Amino acid sequence: MDHTSRSMRSVRTADDVFRLLDGLFGPAADRWTDGAADWWDRFYSDRTRGVPFFASRPDESLASWLDRGLVTPGLRGRALDLGCGPGRNTVHLARHGFAVDAVDLSPTALRWARERAEEAGVEAAFHRADAFTLTESDLDGPYDLIYDSGCFHHLPPHRRVGYLAFLDRFLAPGGTFGLSCFATGAENSGTELSDLDLYRDARAHGGVAYGDDDLRWIFSDLTEVELRRMRRPDPDDETFGEAFLWAGLFRRPLQRA
Repeated sequence: MDHTSRSMRSVRTADDVFRLLDGLFGPAADRWTDGAADWWDRFYSDRTRGVPFFASRPDESLASWLDRGLVTPGLRGRALDLGCGPGRNTVHLARHGFAVDAVDLSPTALRWARERAEEAGVEAAFHRADAFTLTESDLDGPYDLIYDSGCFHHLPPHRRVGYLAFLDRFLAPGGTFGLSCFATGAENSGTELSDLDLYRDARAHGGVAYGDDDLRWIFSDLTEVELRRMRRPDPDDETFGEAFLWAGLFRRPLQRA
């Protein structure tokens, strides 16, 4: 039977469930699928906007972890910058000896990132894609580091399932996973609605805020290395940081439990 004759019944697989739940938020709320590329292109189109993380500065937390040896190139020296935007963290990782794959939805952001890499005299492989549709044939994993600065908090609750599966597939044993994301109890942060209320409200509210216990539970298959609020650097510091963001670093065990 042709599926079009059964349009009232659209769910047969887990992917069908995810697409159904995506649709509850409406196209205007999408920041996580291929359909969001145009929104992010508009966001990055004016480079002169006063957006703090447009500056060519790496996250202070990432810089600190590298300086303290908590993040190293490891055996293969591979890093994945997830939702790389205009490439500020990509360039910093490449300068520290990583071979970097950088992924983003926005062609506009990636053009900017490529320009920055060229200006800095470093190399990186840039991929225009919804990261969670990528396979082992698309990426040169597994990765000693997967880094996410501001992608995770744009996902609706059901998309965390695919996010964790992505980490399980691409993070090397003994590898590290770092992220920055919105924190609860902070100004300029994301919504503190419960997961259930997000679906009831059918809006993403610009991002989801997390408590420290939320992050420890969601990433409980990994070992916590450091979880703290980001620090806002002095104006003359060459890093980026905002106190309404978490800085979290987790390590994958060498062997599964």
